[in-house]
Amino acid sequence: MTARPWDSCETWPRDKIREHQRVAMRDQLERVYARSAYYRRVWDALGFSPGDVGDLDDLAALPITTKRDYQTALTHDPPWGSALALAPEQVRRVHFSSGTTAAPTPVCWSAYDLDRWADLYARGAHSQGVHDGDVYQCLFSYAWFVGGLGVTSAYTRLGATVIPGGSADTQRQIDTLFHYGTTAVGGTPSFLLHLAETAAEAGRPLHESRVRTVMTGGEPGGQLAGTRARLEHEWGARVYDGYGSLEFQPIAWECAEQAGAHLAEDFLYAEVLDPDTHRPVPDGTAGVLVLTHLDKRACPLVRWWTGDIVVRDSRPCPCSRTHARLVGGVRGRTDDMLVVRGVNLFPSAVEDIVRRTPGATGEFRIVVDPDVTDPETGYLTGIKLRVEALPETHRRLRGELAAAIRAELTVRALVEPLHPGELPRTTHKARRVVRTP
Repeated sequence: MTARPWDSCETWPRDKIREHQRVAMRDQLERVYARSAYYRRVWDALGFSPGDVGDLDDLAALPITTKRDYQTALTHDPPWGSALALAPEQVRRVHFSSGTTAAPTPVCWSAYDLDRWADLYARGAHSQGVHDGDVYQCLFSYAWFVGGLGVTSAYTRLGATVIPGGSADTQRQIDTLFHYGTTAVGGTPSFLLHLAETAAEAGRPLHESRVRTVMTGGEPGGQLAGTRARLEHEWGARVYDGYGSLEFQPIAWECAEQAGAHLAEDFLYAEVLDPDTHRPVPDGTAGVLVLTHLDKRACPLVRWWTGDIVVRDSRPCPCSRTHARLVGGVRGRTDDMLVVRGVNLFPSAVEDIVRRTPGATGEFRIVVDPDVTDPETGYLTGIKLRVEALPETHRRLRGELAAAIRAELTVRALVEPLHPGELPRTTHKARRVVRTP
């Protein structure tokens, strides 16, 4: 059953949404110019004044902001950086990137930002049918990561009983889930499937628990048909996708209709751009999501390049909400994309096939090595796919998966079946592409 909107803005007509965004954008650009040294320096160099933006389409005159730009701003005024748009003593929380490819990147929130964040996430959970009386077990990490505390605040605001479990102690999570009657959980698809696998091996399948609502996030997969079907089968619950990032929290979430993640269009302005030309693409066409905060105070971002490939649908949802949706969730990331004989291939497309293949556990790795690389050009001629499967299915699965990938994705796949448990498990974000010399 579709829940009534948490906020009246969720059912505004499209013209009212756009007018709200126009007015909020004008105020936000004035605020950013006055308080963010980084943006003031960039815009002054362009001869730009916030008053130059009379309509939302005028925003295209401003440059894209990338992660590298943000990291550069950190070096100008350490430790918080010149992108900070308020006094450091007004910062109430800081979360960091993982630091796997560079020094951990801090992103700040004010008291206003934290309140807004909690309310937006509560809106998403409410649209999925979570309410007071539910017992919510958070399976997102709390150590440095942005996810855990955000959803904890949201479900608390909803009136749920919150168990901040985190993404470790697998057996204790399972024990807690059954003993305290958890009815809603949230976590990465990888960790949720790991829990289900562990519980089933112990003779305590999670579909026998009281959990009825699962919200995924942190990595693609929640809206992939194969991954969703596997999660719903293992947990015996409805699975919804939530979408956010460290720098831009939150972005979108699915409602009970599971018809695409609703953008928080009263909080952000979204553009979907061609990855090469940076020109807008029409609804229904894949492009890179570029976002602008409409009212964030601490670290506001203007034309933030998410790097995420999405497809937008601005038509009203069957649930009656009018905020545009990202159909199919995040299709992939521009930096994860593989080009195989001219075909753009995202790990999420491979995941969807693996997850719905009988006999496969769902765990896989795409390996890029000399076996699938042209020695002269360095271009990929195919992919190598290592996938866990039940031993008795190895022979069948090798040919079946290769054929499905060829038919659906038009690329060659060398499939290497492995025994269950051979690939490392993760309690956080799964690494799906491995490059070897």
